[in-house]
Amino acid sequence: MHVALVHMRHASIGGTELILERLSLRLAERGHQVTIVCRSHVAAAHPAIRFKELRSPAVGSAWRMWAFAADVERHVRDSSYDVVCGLGKTWTQDVLRTGGGSHATFVERMRGVNPGSWRQADWLRAPKDRLALRIERKAFAPGAYRCVIANSKLVRDDVCARYGVPAERVEVIYNGVDLEKFHPRLRANSAALRASLGCEEHGLVYLFLGKGFARKGLERLLRAFAQLVQSDPRARLWVVGRDSSQPRYEELARSLDIAAQVQFLGERADPQSLLAAADVHVLPTHYDSFAFTVLESLAVGTPVITTAAAGAAELLTPGVDGEVLGGDCSSEELAAAMARWSDRAFTRAAAAAARACAERHGFPATMERMALVLERTALEVRASRT
Repeated sequence: MHVALVHMRHASIGGTELILERLSLRLAERGHQVTIVCRSHVAAAHPAIRFKELRSPAVGSAWRMWAFAADVERHVRDSSYDVVCGLGKTWTQDVLRTGGGSHATFVERMRGVNPGSWRQADWLRAPKDRLALRIERKAFAPGAYRCVIANSKLVRDDVCARYGVPAERVEVIYNGVDLEKFHPRLRANSAALRASLGCEEHGLVYLFLGKGFARKGLERLLRAFAQLVQSDPRARLWVVGRDSSQPRYEELARSLDIAAQVQFLGERADPQSLLAAADVHVLPTHYDSFAFTVLESLAVGTPVITTAAAGAAELLTPGVDGEVLGGDCSSEELAAAMARWSDRAFTRAAAAAARACAERHGFPATMERMALVLERTALEVRASRT
């Protein structure tokens, strides 16, 4: 078949971009002709992959997003693809993959998180949010799609309730993980990495990894960690990721008197090594449609503490390879969960179960499921044209 995969950006970094790359490669390996419809791209992963750039002039990110969606509508109308799969904010596709979940839900959740600072910049976000919501309503309108791929039950239930998407039209396919890049063998270098960061081998290390510190719950983690170090002063917290608001969190750590135990490492090129060197990955997120880092952590054998507001929490077996708290959990509840996982013998015992969980969600199996959905939908499209 000739399949169009639609996303504004084809790049070497980013969660949706990773899915786009892996899916295009799997489809090409299955013998299909693949066109990635985008505004910009890097090199293709396979000779059978082609690009169609749509770059109508537009000023500002909001209007670029809208212009691209409108360009896609015109392009698809004038083309003869067997099936079109949208992976971003567009309204013209047979298969809609909701990798980021509902934008309406994201806006609602974020307005409830640290509302003062978030709302201060509302005037900057408002135009883009309004356009994103218009695109989303068009994308989920009856007749606008044949199938929806949700990357968690959390997202499936949300779009069904919010937009009336029939449950039988939704396929839940969890994000995949590179089982070679994220592998327990990385743990062999953990002692050297910990030493290079000034952490004693016997001091427990918790890791926070991601951008969007407010949404991912860094404030309540810092407050929870401040309670934890009262009974375990040798514990350490690594904060990894890029966020323009980092100085505010550094000041919070100082005010909580934990600046000596918290290391802000910024964006790193070796997240897999840091996940393997940590004892527990902690992601107390307020909203994540999935959260790649949960699955990546499991793949290296590191247990995870997260919340039910992360779609990837659905993969965990509490008490075996991690723990799942309520999406609105308090810092006290988070501190108690971290304390329960403060025994290194316990975390090491969880390593095998964590890896076994991740192995059920390697990229080959995940992309195969997505390819089969596209092939099935292509047959539906073809039947409707005859």
